[in-house]
Amino acid sequence: MKINPKYLVPLTILVSALGYFVDIYDILLFSIVRQSSLATLGVSPEESLAVGLSILNWQVGGLILGGILWGAIGDKKGRLSVLFFSILLYSVANFLNGYIVTVEQYKWCRFIAGIGLAGELGAGITIVSEIMSKQKRGYGTMIISSVGMLGAVVAAIVGLNLPWQTAYKIGGILGFALLALRFGVAESGMYQQMKQQPKVSKGNFFYLFTNHARFVKYLKCILIGLPTYFIVGLVLTGAPELVKTVFKLEVDPTLVAKLVIVTYTAIAIADLGCSWLSQKLQSRRIPLLIFLCISLTGTLLILFFPITDLTQVYLIFAILGTGIGFWAVMMSNATEQFGTNIRAMVTTTVPNFIRGLLIPMTVFFQALKPEFGIAYSLALVGIPVLLLAIYAAYSSEETFNKDLDYVE
Repeated sequence: MKINPKYLVPLTILVSALGYFVDIYDILLFSIVRQSSLATLGVSPEESLAVGLSILNWQVGGLILGGILWGAIGDKKGRLSVLFFSILLYSVANFLNGYIVTVEQYKWCRFIAGIGLAGELGAGITIVSEIMSKQKRGYGTMIISSVGMLGAVVAAIVGLNLPWQTAYKIGGILGFALLALRFGVAESGMYQQMKQQPKVSKGNFFYLFTNHARFVKYLKCILIGLPTYFIVGLVLTGAPELVKTVFKLEVDPTLVAKLVIVTYTAIAIADLGCSWLSQKLQSRRIPLLIFLCISLTGTLLILFFPITDLTQVYLIFAILGTGIGFWAVMMSNATEQFGTNIRAMVTTTVPNFIRGLLIPMTVFFQALKPEFGIAYSLALVGIPVLLLAIYAAYSSEETFNKDLDYVE
């Protein structure tokens, strides 16, 4: 099918945005249906959080492995290869997830889905950044991120109103539908030119660690985004236990789904605001610092503010969502830091290593919880993470208007 060249950029943004929509839908769905799905599988309410975090870690393990795999493929074989095969893999895994009957099967489905989910966002952001002008590429990333975040809202609505098995099957069906749109997307000219250079190392993951300055730059890209998965991975997932044991409030089974709607609606709106601010200030660093400070404020409120009713909980989660609404700018910052020969590797692995570091955060939290309780354990994990992110953003290179047509 031949596409009019003037439609290639809008179509590429559309496919990437819808791909991220399905990505977020599938990643957040487990947190939404954790309690109901595990209860169906015979897990007691007392064990639900621990078993849920274990399954979540399997998904995160798949994301880490997939990030490296798809990053290498994206730089060696092209961004479009990643879009096709990653979408296909997570669509199959999520559809099959609707038929599992044991916790072990749950773990394996989330692991395989994690591998597939690891590729779509990085490939989409990379190709959009390479085909758009340096003055406007931030808008492309903004659309992808903001549309994608609404996938969590849809996941919450589906999770509230349909059986959890059906919710997973819908995620798989959405992915299969997305594959049809993918065929209208063309490879970036910047990548095609780079591919013709036989002596350039392409998609080499270890290349990120062979130079101290390059490694530090890569590490800062990861640290900047780490608060997002502290908040959505630990605070949001553990919200029922936090509200019940710390705030002493009644918790109904729909709480997490409602908090997901509040939090991710705030994220989607804030992503637009953060990206707009980045374009107006012609800076990536300044908006990142502003929104990270909002994240720190929201974290201190949810952990230490004397909460007396659920309205306050929803309000603070809206603040937390606003604070982590910098994902689009963070992804632009990571993409713009590196050359074309490892750009897909960076853009694919950074978000998945951010997600992957949820594993040590979870382990640390679980080890601290018996001694310090939920709130103080979250504080001991989250506050250092937020302070490191603020330092990383402050000390990073400014990349707004940077020319991306170069190799490392």
